[in-house]
Amino acid sequence: MFKQISNELLNFIKNSPSCYHAIDNMKHILDKNGFCEVVEGKNWTIKEGGKYYVIRNNSSLIAFKIPNKDFKGFNIVSSHSDSPTFKIKENHEIEVDKKMVKLNVEKYGGMIFSTWFDRPLSIAGKIVVREGNKFVSKLVNIDRDLVIIPNLAIHFNRNINDGYKYNAQNDMLPLFGDINAKGRLMSLVAQNAGVCEEDILGSDLFLYNRMSGSIWGADEEFISSPKLDDLQCAFSSLKGFLAGENKDTVQVCVVFDNEEVGSLTKQGAESTFLADTLKRINNTMGRDEQDFYKATANSFMISADNAHAVHPNYAQKSDPTNRPYMNEGIVIKFNANQKYTTDSVSAAIFKSLCEEVDVPYQVFTNRSDMAGGSTLGNISNSQVSLNSVDIGLAQLAMHSSYETGGIKDTYYLVKVIENFYNSSIIQEDCGVLSINK
Repeated sequence: MFKQISNELLNFIKNSPSCYHAIDNMKHILDKNGFCEVVEGKNWTIKEGGKYYVIRNNSSLIAFKIPNKDFKGFNIVSSHSDSPTFKIKENHEIEVDKKMVKLNVEKYGGMIFSTWFDRPLSIAGKIVVREGNKFVSKLVNIDRDLVIIPNLAIHFNRNINDGYKYNAQNDMLPLFGDINAKGRLMSLVAQNAGVCEEDILGSDLFLYNRMSGSIWGADEEFISSPKLDDLQCAFSSLKGFLAGENKDTVQVCVVFDNEEVGSLTKQGAESTFLADTLKRINNTMGRDEQDFYKATANSFMISADNAHAVHPNYAQKSDPTNRPYMNEGIVIKFNANQKYTTDSVSAAIFKSLCEEVDVPYQVFTNRSDMAGGSTLGNISNSQVSLNSVDIGLAQLAMHSSYETGGIKDTYYLVKVIENFYNSSIIQEDCGVLSINK
């Protein structure tokens, strides 16, 4: 089972070379499972027992299942579709000595630069084309080895193994071709999308790592792939969402974009996307404002974004007593400064959900002398306040172009997410919650 679900994950990631493709991938899965799309700019008609999803910007998605009009709350799992990479700039061509063409790019998010050198890369994303008086978004994936960022030979940089500070403008530009490649990138994009080049009026195009994911280790206990952070959680959340069912709660699966750059966009966790959707569900079902506030008080969110495993070569970087390992269960993340939303109440609820299905769990905190990052939970709570826990799957090399995790952990998360969606978490009183099946 561990290997089977890991291969499913690797196939999902392979078909998701950009955040837009990840959402499109999820859309097709939802369509096959009987979900109907609703559009933000149109009236919604939703019914008891219905299954729906809404997409914003082609890069964020909220899927939901309606049990009945008198639902008690919302069960929400959030993850994100984006990963650190390089974005193709406008006016992207740079000619070198009238012999070669490289592409001008800028960094998106906090990646490990060195992991992008000397490996096959390509370009994926979306373009906007004019069709009469309409401006239509289309996905693009140039599905072949297209560019490489070549390292500088050690003969010209003798001190590189002593530490080198890479410059994003000088060191990280991909080689596109010889001089014959001049002026041809957008024609390749147009050809791939089946449109005329002159009809392309806008683009959001990114580099992606072409290396296939792999299962490896002495006992095939590890999995490595691009974009494990956070497509491993997005994939697991969707599988658990499709399997779970509870007649008392609206089940909600959220995948935000732009987590890697702060979530301050119309499709990010700090946008109104989640709050807007929950309110529309409440209102469309004929419920009033009082019903909405009661429902959010009886709601719970699992914010799922991967966590740092103890590194075999840098074990001292981990906290002395809270040390997550790959394949040893789901990681519950704590931070005293509230970079994560986990508190004593939400941790207790999540631990119980794990124990009910015999899934192990462990704990992550940063060393007290090291700052950590934030994630979706506390950011989305600024728009809609919910009981929330931050969790993830233990991994190595976070923000590398090729990351490593444990083969068991995807399966563990699917089981717990399914159990969560089979439950309703009710606030009986201030500080008193119950889990009902």
